[in-house]
Amino acid sequence: MEELKKWRRDLHQIPEIGLKEKKTAKYIRQVLEDLGYQWESIIETGTLVYIDNHQKDTIAFRSDIDALEMHEKNNIDYISKHSGMMHACGHDGHISALLGLAKKLKDSKDIYPHNILLIFQPAEESPGAAKYIVETGILEKYHVKAIFGMHLMPLIDEGKIACKAGALMAMCGELDVKIVGQASHAGLPQKGIDSIVIASEAIQRYQSLVARQITPFEPVVINIGKINGGTARNSIASSVELHGTIRCYSEEIFKTLNNAIEHIHKGLEVSYGCHIEWSCPPLYPPVFNHRELYQKFKTCVKDDYIELSEPLMLAEDFSYYQKAIPGIFFFLGTKSEKYNSGLHTETFNFNEDILNKAVHLYLELALHI
Repeated sequence: MEELKKWRRDLHQIPEIGLKEKKTAKYIRQVLEDLGYQWESIIETGTLVYIDNHQKDTIAFRSDIDALEMHEKNNIDYISKHSGMMHACGHDGHISALLGLAKKLKDSKDIYPHNILLIFQPAEESPGAAKYIVETGILEKYHVKAIFGMHLMPLIDEGKIACKAGALMAMCGELDVKIVGQASHAGLPQKGIDSIVIASEAIQRYQSLVARQITPFEPVVINIGKINGGTARNSIASSVELHGTIRCYSEEIFKTLNNAIEHIHKGLEVSYGCHIEWSCPPLYPPVFNHRELYQKFKTCVKDDYIELSEPLMLAEDFSYYQKAIPGIFFFLGTKSEKYNSGLHTETFNFNEDILNKAVHLYLELALHI
């Protein structure tokens, strides 16, 4: 437990954003060397450890290693030393738990039914480097037949393991829209094309897609979280930019929404004489837990388990592994009276004692899956 805590607090002080995790990678690799492992670099700041147990097939365990561009506001002696960067999503805990598994595997005399691959993956937050890892072909190279991943979760009580079969987390896309109208004085509205009015109508129409064009049995979120436009209170705005996100659990629904948004924009261009530029590329596919593998996973959890009744609208690039091979992604709860800040907040923190639970579950999966 002391090693888990030390690793986590050391890593918490050196947060780095995606594909720039050089200090983080160096730290991970040094710990692995100290444990007696030979590591392998993948997509520069990623690290692999392959443990050959002389079996035919392999199971993998993955941790993300990147942080967020955020100024930490915790009053702790292991606060981030990198200005404007913070482990606000718990990836420092994920790394420590996987290092803990590496130590347990090294110390264990058990006979494992599979070879084991440990993946310390960069850039989960952006641009989703799980996709790049899969594209390297390592899953085929090491005959990986299943993969497991964990995420700390402040929505769930401290120390509880939570999961479900099927859809667990959403597919997402980033919606960027630029509406180009015509500037004018507010006293001469007939001379302008008001981008703000058009933006208001666009946002209302986006919401009508959820209410009227998608079945109520398919959860969908269309959120506009940022608007930029206009220069003065007495001017007609020449342009407005909208930035938001789309989330759902079906790639087919995502395509349907994109097509419908395209039709909304064409209608607005005809109605108002404006021009609309937009994009909403799919980012991460939905996280979908393999149903048969899930039943085996449940037998390994034992105590303090919560079977979730519904998925979350959060997104995760672990889904790229699950498109290639069966996989299970699960949550480890961090919520307590002392630790109750959400993910991606300046005060997110957690009790490191729970990491031991993740290590032991990983070990159970390695032994019994």
